Amino acid sequence: MQAENRVISDIVRVLNGAAGTLAGMGREAEANARTRAREWIGGLDLVTRDEFDAVKAMAVAAREEADALRARLEALEGRHTVPADVA
Repeated sequence: MQAENRVISDIVRVLNGAAGTLAGMGREAEANARTRAREWIGGLDLVTRDEFDAVKAMAVAAREEADALRARLEALEGRHTVPADVA
């Protein structure tokens, strides 16, 4: 009877060791995957949010300036237009 308990105890010990090993392998695989993902993402030419916001603000300012210049140009052209009945 005691020999059976010892065999069962040994089997349980082996299974526990295997479960621990598998869990460790899983953690190691996850860490490797994270490292590879960071390396891959780091190799991409991405911009930070601050850089994006700065360029976006510059684009808005440029658009506003272009609109103001367009309105000014249209006003100037309107002053110097020769009436159609004169030509």
